[in-house]
Amino acid sequence: MKTLFSNLLILAMCIGLLAGCNQPEKKDGKDPIDPNQPETSTQQETGSVGQPNGREDAGLPTASKPIGAKPVQQKPVTTPDQSRVDWPVFRGNPASTGFTPEAVPETLDVLWEFKVENGAFESTPVIVDGVVYIGDLDNRVFALDLESGDLRWEFTTDIGFYAAPAVRDGRVFIGNMDGFFYCLDAADGKPLWTFEAGATIDGGANFYKDNVIFGSQDAKLYCLNQETGELVWEHEIDDQIRCSPSIVENRAFVAGCDGVLHMINLDDGTAIGGVVIDSPTGVTPATMGRYAYLGTEQIGFYCIDWKEAKVQWNYQDPLGPASTRSNPAVTAGHVVFGSRNRKVVSLDPENGEVSWQFEARGPIDSSPVIANQRVYVGADDRRMYVLDLKTGEKISEREVNGKILGSPAVSAGRLIVATNRGVVYCLGSKE
Repeated sequence: MKTLFSNLLILAMCIGLLAGCNQPEKKDGKDPIDPNQPETSTQQETGSVGQPNGREDAGLPTASKPIGAKPVQQKPVTTPDQSRVDWPVFRGNPASTGFTPEAVPETLDVLWEFKVENGAFESTPVIVDGVVYIGDLDNRVFALDLESGDLRWEFTTDIGFYAAPAVRDGRVFIGNMDGFFYCLDAADGKPLWTFEAGATIDGGANFYKDNVIFGSQDAKLYCLNQETGELVWEHEIDDQIRCSPSIVENRAFVAGCDGVLHMINLDDGTAIGGVVIDSPTGVTPATMGRYAYLGTEQIGFYCIDWKEAKVQWNYQDPLGPASTRSNPAVTAGHVVFGSRNRKVVSLDPENGEVSWQFEARGPIDSSPVIANQRVYVGADDRRMYVLDLKTGEKISEREVNGKILGSPAVSAGRLIVATNRGVVYCLGSKE
């Protein structure tokens, strides 16, 4: 039945972010992504989505006691490259650029696979200190050795994870579909504290000073003390938050289902300003300099001058509106993203002019990574593509078992990505 529940969740997500953004938040036991989703035995065992059995509605979210972790015999961490650059948050760094200075091979060999029986992944992995962390759609968070793929530990809860983990100071932070946000010990997966938001947590967390920041479908951005889980502040917008917050200086950038790019003061949670983007989105903004870049469901791709709080430019596909759920990657001369019309597009960050386009065999919800003058991006056609950053020409491709809906993470010259068929791949060079 757990497999059936995972498949139903995947189907519900495929119905569309746009429909979800227009739905009022549900607190009656239905998944807010699809209020008409039928109940399964998994839902009956855990209670309603958002209120597991044994938990009372506490009103304002508060820190609560941990649920528990499944102990696994630990193995020593082996680090393939001491010069590695970690990938500790969803898009690699606080500014969500999707860029790494790491060198990744042109041709991607499969170095190892980690398979979860009847599993499914939409989450993006993160990599810190030679360990890969990722959550699945059933109900588990895994810690895998980057060198070997061996399981170090797993944490089990009542329901699964869309969000990417975030790792800092020996702790793993991740939110689930029930709206519970967990702080786990990175060494053994034991829960240190939990916090209850009002609805599903889709996006990975980010960090500011001693706090951890994340959004929820309850339309709130939360700031918690990372040590204790206590609420520092919360900021509410007019509709769901499905993206991860991008952070520059003391500002968080949050794109909402209310069709606004919000700028929030991280010191006190007050609004600095906002820019109307005329369409709902769940995309995490990529920031570079004074600009933030993001795609939308209906009105193309935006560049926002956040210092002036205005639209710098807006790109729209000349063949018609193309829904964009892929989070952009940005570096000097290129902002790259995928879309549901099967295209990978590179635009000039300064003026929005098209540098190149590449067409895959299926929609692209996964987000690109830029490394070593190349673009690495997965697609629904079960392939990981390697493209030349300057020209968009295909360098190589690697077929995998399942659709790539989450995004890759890079560290130590290795690329980690997972599929909706429950396989985590480590790709790199066998030489």
